[in-house]
Amino acid sequence: MTTANVSIFEARLSSPAKPGADSEWTFLILPKNASNLLPRRGRTSVRGAINDAPFRATLEPDGQLSHWLRVSEALRTAAGAQIGDLVTVSVAPLDSEPDPALPEDLRAVLAAAPAARAVWDDTTTIARLDWIHWIDSAKQARTRVSRIAGACDMLASGKRRVCCFDPSGYYSKSLAAPRAARRAVVEPISAVPRSA
Repeated sequence: MTTANVSIFEARLSSPAKPGADSEWTFLILPKNASNLLPRRGRTSVRGAINDAPFRATLEPDGQLSHWLRVSEALRTAAGAQIGDLVTVSVAPLDSEPDPALPEDLRAVLAAAPAARAVWDDTTTIARLDWIHWIDSAKQARTRVSRIAGACDMLASGKRRVCCFDPSGYYSKSLAAPRAARRAVVEPISAVPRSA
């Protein structure tokens, strides 16, 4: 795929303070000028490379009008990088956003609500991405269940977009990059737009 919106920058790999059950991942934060070249402030799918190791991933919003990238152990190893290393990163948006995977709990509820499913199937990929992001951003299981029920009600009533959800997290401060486990510089120095 080709695009003129390629950003190349340096960033430091950080270990999350709370990695969850999967402790084998790191993350990096994109500089704002790299995020500015992306088509949206919410979740955005990109192609790129870390130290020439290629990847495709969905960037998450950091709540500061930028994005962060979860780096798997396999990608970190392929990039020949360790936690705390400064790495060279390139990212570019995909030519078109792929349809997001439908979470099983949402799939089950939509299957039982034909009117909601019909509107879901008729929405745009970006709208579906935002619905799923809204549901996934719930901090507690009961909130997630409530959001899935609310999504089905809104969809069944003909609402094609989730209302009252800021996919960037900037205005609601509901989304953020992980906190680093140790003091590290996570903000890259600069990003240089390049033509692919």
